[in-house]
Amino acid sequence: MVVAVHLAVVLAWHLFVTLGDVPSYVMPTPEATLAAIFEDYNWLHNTMITTGEVFGGYLLAVAVGVGLALFFSWFRQFESTLMPLVVSLNMIPKVALGPIFIVWFSYGLGPNIIIAFSISFLPILLTTARGLREVGPDLIDLARSLRATRWQLFTKIQLPGSLPYIFSGMKVAVVLAVAGAVVGEFIASEEGLGYLMLQVQVTMDTA
Repeated sequence: MVVAVHLAVVLAWHLFVTLGDVPSYVMPTPEATLAAIFEDYNWLHNTMITTGEVFGGYLLAVAVGVGLALFFSWFRQFESTLMPLVVSLNMIPKVALGPIFIVWFSYGLGPNIIIAFSISFLPILLTTARGLREVGPDLIDLARSLRATRWQLFTKIQLPGSLPYIFSGMKVAVVLAVAGAVVGEFIASEEGLGYLMLQVQVTMDTA
């Protein structure tokens, strides 16, 4: 069924372009789009560059988001002070940060990974912090009465209880990491799929 739906979309695309006499620079046919993959744009290299940036930014977002949420759960006074600041900083358009990232990290993987991280880490932080807060307080009090350490509380109670929240945030963040890597390549890169998109845009190569 899924394959049939995809094939129907491609067929509708083909009929719309051919029967509607749509110019190729507005919307190419599926055949032209498929043929463009085999043109000399070094797709594999650029795809690997973007993939590396996505994974780098995403893994950094997971580590920092979960770690910061854990820190906030241990020290609630810092959460009330720093969480509004983190949310406010996240409201800054990441495109606006691109030029200063270039100054700090030069061109290449560095600034693109940072941009992917900056876009994707907040959902992980917020969902993980919520998951850690909603773990049963009675269970935590019982473990503390048995002299459990903070690390034991985290590994035995808080982490297992908050896993659904962490995975939910990770699912949202992975999409944002892809967008962040491509946006970073628009600004500060000489390779990658975002850079390639800028190159073909100049020649109106929509395929």
